[in-house]
Amino acid sequence: PTARMLGRLSPNPIRHVDPMGSAMFAISWIASGGTFLFGWAKPVPVQPRFFSHPQRGFAIVAIAGPLTNIAIAYVIALIGVHVPLPGDFAARVVTTAFLLNIWLAIFNMIPIPPLDGSRVVAALMPREMAEAWSRLDQYGMLILMGMIFFFRPLLDVVSGLTDPIATFLLRLAGA
Repeated sequence: PTARMLGRLSPNPIRHVDPMGSAMFAISWIASGGTFLFGWAKPVPVQPRFFSHPQRGFAIVAIAGPLTNIAIAYVIALIGVHVPLPGDFAARVVTTAFLLNIWLAIFNMIPIPPLDGSRVVAALMPREMAEAWSRLDQYGMLILMGMIFFFRPLLDVVSGLTDPIATFLLRLAGA
């Protein structure tokens, strides 16, 4: 119930905006000349006391985000395939939103704290190991930034997985 208690069960995007994450999104886009995006939304804290099995509960919550990105991409694919779009700009917006949601789903499943993939990995660990793993969250953003800037193959893997998933979703949508 944490999201509900914080008023975050809302389709209103303003409720989910993190000012620093939005600023990073804009800064990364401008600094890279539109070739690199990095930012984040306001996270919803997850309270383990609400789960009968905390590790499994965290994994279910973690997988929900990327699955939602895939579901959004599928809906966008349906729109792109079945709705006539008025002009090139609209087609570019739909294409970008489609690919971005797929990319975010894959990226968020990387098993580096604080990404969702780390929560799924933690669910597969013994409890003591999972607790030690979760303590990496405090360093996660530094680890993640280091991986992004100094280990380019990580982003290449994410990008390489985007095309087959996009192809699958487009076929599923009837393209």
